Amino acid sequence: MDALQSNRRRFLKHLGAAAVVGALPLPDLLAGNGAKTTSLTILHTNDVHSRLDPFPMDGSRNAGRGGIARRMTLVQQIRTQNPNVLLFDAGDIFQGTPYFNLYKGEPEILAMNRLGYDAGTIGNHDFDGGIDNMRDQFSKASFPFLIANYDFKNTVMDGRTQPYRVFKKDGVRIGVFGLGIQPNGLISDNMYKETTYLDPIETSASVARKLRADEHCDYVICLSHLGYKYQDNTVSDLVLAGKSQDIDLIIGGHTHTFLEAPVSVKNADGKPMWVNQVGFGGINLGRIDLTFEKGKATVTNGQAVSVG
Repeated sequence: MDALQSNRRRFLKHLGAAAVVGALPLPDLLAGNGAKTTSLTILHTNDVHSRLDPFPMDGSRNAGRGGIARRMTLVQQIRTQNPNVLLFDAGDIFQGTPYFNLYKGEPEILAMNRLGYDAGTIGNHDFDGGIDNMRDQFSKASFPFLIANYDFKNTVMDGRTQPYRVFKKDGVRIGVFGLGIQPNGLISDNMYKETTYLDPIETSASVARKLRADEHCDYVICLSHLGYKYQDNTVSDLVLAGKSQDIDLIIGGHTHTFLEAPVSVKNADGKPMWVNQVGFGGINLGRIDLTFEKGKATVTNGQAVSVG
């Protein structure tokens, strides 16, 4: 916990004046300034792993935490505070409780529909029921699955995902794309069939540039299931951040990394960007508050909100 609190302190210190601005009510921000300011809240989860109920009261460190009902209450409260909210998931929706064993992912998708998720990406465990099951369950989603580096040609998932989506909130354009982890050696061949894995660094550079230049996005978010960091040269969120130019925020998954606040990383141009991940099992809900003025984004707050 000390490490988490330290990360939160570093985050607030890094924000500097922006943290002070973020503490002001919106009317104070606008006072004496003719420029329009838009407030946007990004909410996110990762590696929920079919955890629809809270963790059991068994004396473990996560006892009683999480649960889809509590998450819904939190999300609804935040939406009453700010009409401009986007809710994302960074993969591994499936596998981990009897819900998946019995129903193969349907309750998880229907619950996400109820919460009003805006988009998700694909984790390796989302293949656990096989690619035919993925097609069947994802077809029930009222939100898009974004994945830019999986080519599903010659599989039943062909045409059922999108590389990216542009969301418009109060005049602000938010470009969001997804990246998945290398399936070879992690997912059984018979689960992902002829899915082709594309290099995430090259893919993200191309898609993020398209979002910035062609789609005229004010902010670019990557939903990543690559993992936060590794001891070897495996591509991770931190590696991706350091080699990127057009991404503003990476919302990660896979490694179940608990960050109390987003981490600032210098991109390939030496400019700061943000990376975040909030553990697993729906224990935390990630929250990042942004303000936009004349197309320029400022992070005013970032935290992991405990669910339960």
